[in-house]
Amino acid sequence: MEKHSERLSRMSFSQTFVMSNKVREMKANGLDVISLTLGEPDFDVPKNIKEAAFEAINNNFSHYSPVPGFLDLRQAICEKLKRDNNLNYLPSQICVSNGAKQSILNVLASVLNDGDEVILPAPYWVSYDEMVKMMGGTSVFVETSIEGEFKMTAEQLEKAITPKTKVLLYSSPCNPSGSVYTYEELEKIADVVAKHPQITIISDEIYEYINYDGKHTSIAEFPQVYEQTAVINGMSKAFAMTGWRIGYSACPKWLAEGCEKIQGQMTSGANTMAQKASVTALKTDPSEYRYMIDEFQKRRDIVYNLMKEIPGFKVNYPEAAFYFFPDISFYIGKKLNGTEIENADDFAMFLLENAYVGTVGGVSFGNPNCIRFSYAASEKELKDAMNRIKVCLEEAVVG
Repeated sequence: MEKHSERLSRMSFSQTFVMSNKVREMKANGLDVISLTLGEPDFDVPKNIKEAAFEAINNNFSHYSPVPGFLDLRQAICEKLKRDNNLNYLPSQICVSNGAKQSILNVLASVLNDGDEVILPAPYWVSYDEMVKMMGGTSVFVETSIEGEFKMTAEQLEKAITPKTKVLLYSSPCNPSGSVYTYEELEKIADVVAKHPQITIISDEIYEYINYDGKHTSIAEFPQVYEQTAVINGMSKAFAMTGWRIGYSACPKWLAEGCEKIQGQMTSGANTMAQKASVTALKTDPSEYRYMIDEFQKRRDIVYNLMKEIPGFKVNYPEAAFYFFPDISFYIGKKLNGTEIENADDFAMFLLENAYVGTVGGVSFGNPNCIRFSYAASEKELKDAMNRIKVCLEEAVVG
């Protein structure tokens, strides 16, 4: 007898974790595999943030927090949004969650009815479509290309909107492409959404600080859609706090109340010590953590120059985050050493088994012709990985 729910049957396992688990298995068997799968900074948490967590423990912040988070953290988030984004929010508009994933789910659960449509510019982060399925919605994909820097235009958005459209969900800077929407591009998108008051924008800005040009625009800056926008951010990427599980949403009051109601019935408040440490992180001048961004930028340039030399790769120059998303359609429909390459997932598996480099195929990102490389790894590993792939493909028998 089938015991799984229909909802569970509709969902897939995260491909990033599938590939990272395969890498771990191969390493456990003694194979020298380089993993460029997970989007996790390879830096330690800055000292002042760790000290703030110890202080919170010593001061016995070990009891439940308010569902939307401690007031001082929500105030610090409001100050950060004003300082960095010129956005005005009250603490009552902030909901602190167990990671940005939960922040997105809170918003989706607050606005979606069964059958409602969610527009996803492709490529998109692997969890977006699965989250939409989980909440009973239907994803509508808007295809982009490497030639257009993987960005959706306002005209494409307008064509995708139907009477069932309830949400536009996207990330800028983007995982997996590293693309960043400009002020002008977002203004045009905002003008389109403003004509459709039933639409809520979920703007995932978790990679905001890992932006090499330093020009970040939040779509919530445009007054015509402020009341329609949920800004999502968190502590994992800029502060290397992935395991601390602190994300947050900044929403219009009506939506913030919905997020608090949903979260109150799911997990309640986030980890108390991590919340207190996050106050310190957000109040510190962002320049104090710039050394991580500078290192990522250096690695980006190294990988870009090496990746351009790999046969069959079409590469763009990402402006942010720590990913490359090259187009490898040259190999689609061919055989490599006798292995059929039907899509990018097959190609990623070929690289893992033949070059011993772990990547993530683009099928679950909404683009079956691209693969994602994370360059949140050491310079030595990155150089070695690019060389392994280049040699492997140069020596492969292509049929």
